[in-house]
Amino acid sequence: MNHVASPFPSTVTPADEIPGTVPEAEIRKARFPDGFIWGAATAAYQVEGAWDEDGKGESIWDRFAHTPGKIRGGVTGDIACDQYHRYEEDVALMRKLNLKSYRFSISWPRIQPNGTGAPNMKGLDYYSRLVDALLAAGIRPWCTLYHWDLPQGLEDRGGWPNRDLAGYFADYAGLLAKHLGDRITTWAPFNMPWAIAYMGYAAGALPPCRTSLSDFLKAAHTLGLAQGEAHRAVKAASSKATFGSAYEMAPAYPKTDSQADRAAAARYHAMNNVFFLEAAMKGHYPKAFVGEAPLELMDFRPGDETILKAPLDWIGFHYYTRRVVADASHEQHFGGGSFSGTEIESGGPGGRDPYTRFNAEMPKEGPLTEAGLELWPRGIYDLVSQISREYDGLPIEITESGCSYLDAPYEEDNGRVPDFRRIEWYRQVLSELARAIADGANVRAFHAWTLLDNFQWGEGHTERYGLIHTDFRNQKRTIKDSGLWFSRVAATNRLDW
Repeated sequence: MNHVASPFPSTVTPADEIPGTVPEAEIRKARFPDGFIWGAATAAYQVEGAWDEDGKGESIWDRFAHTPGKIRGGVTGDIACDQYHRYEEDVALMRKLNLKSYRFSISWPRIQPNGTGAPNMKGLDYYSRLVDALLAAGIRPWCTLYHWDLPQGLEDRGGWPNRDLAGYFADYAGLLAKHLGDRITTWAPFNMPWAIAYMGYAAGALPPCRTSLSDFLKAAHTLGLAQGEAHRAVKAASSKATFGSAYEMAPAYPKTDSQADRAAAARYHAMNNVFFLEAAMKGHYPKAFVGEAPLELMDFRPGDETILKAPLDWIGFHYYTRRVVADASHEQHFGGGSFSGTEIESGGPGGRDPYTRFNAEMPKEGPLTEAGLELWPRGIYDLVSQISREYDGLPIEITESGCSYLDAPYEEDNGRVPDFRRIEWYRQVLSELARAIADGANVRAFHAWTLLDNFQWGEGHTERYGLIHTDFRNQKRTIKDSGLWFSRVAATNRLDW
């Protein structure tokens, strides 16, 4: 175990600054380097639809969404954006946006309906056609192997707390690399592995909705093992493969300058930001816990260090907002906490859980999006700079970043979508990313979340993150003003539009 320090100061806002904003002059000066890759990201369950077509099996999200009362508005991902049937239309829209990278995920139950065994060739054929269409359009196919839609058959075998899933996942990863690795060169195993483990098995906020801290710890370790095993499987099957990540991250600022709060912020960084990154790069987990790591509860076995270690070719992570973290190690732990849609924001007395013992909160000093997330552009500068320092300048890709606003087509203006707040959100955040690059961070790509309005998990259709508006009644796509703006940025590497 090693200690990952948090370099961030306590949150202090100079009196001459408006909270959460970058001066207009700085935005206008921002430039991105030649060859910078602009893209967009999606997830299979959120966009594909066709939930039971062509041999696809049931996923835990199918089961969850079909359970009354689970999804806001009572909608499901059965149709979503119907990209399974409309992918050619969507690739054409990507070209209009001048995108050069499309981060999509593959649905495990579309490939192996029950999670193991021979591949469903109709599922493989779909992704093969998608990849060919992307390449024909000059767009890099960027593949996330797993974005939350576990085959229900594997959940019935115990889900991610069952360490056998590491082997099943490696088999699945190798199968995909064998069939698609001649054309896909950019691979990542998981989207937000911490959320898979904690939200699914400890907080009960996401499928399979368990509330067991021991299940969480076991699931986290299985995911770490699966990451390493998948790395080796993909590399063995494809000589062209590069392997990275799609971690969720948020800069952790200590609530005060006290040593205790700084240590708590370091634990947040270790657990929420780099837990799986450290495992891949160094073969062990960082010092994320108060006291010794609960290795026995994690089912950590001799030799697991070797399985965990699979050094990444590049680092990918998301940015949405920041966290302010306070120590809770000297209070009695009672559990609790509230779910924001991104993570457990704060624990009850004694911290979020009995192992990390911190309270993490999302401040509201900066402007809030309609999803309630604070706009804090400086956060991406601090986070990118820290990861670049800690991991020796390994190439970085921003795998997701974006905001939710509910702007819709305006009929009195020829149906355009004037979502100026989204444009301003991107201008602010991207200006700080450009500053980080100018100061030496090796960032090579940025993927907007998301390409088009989609099924937004438990929020259904009540949150819209897309650069393209989706009318879910008829699947009509309309490029928003933010999409048109983003296309100019992608063409020029400038923000002053």
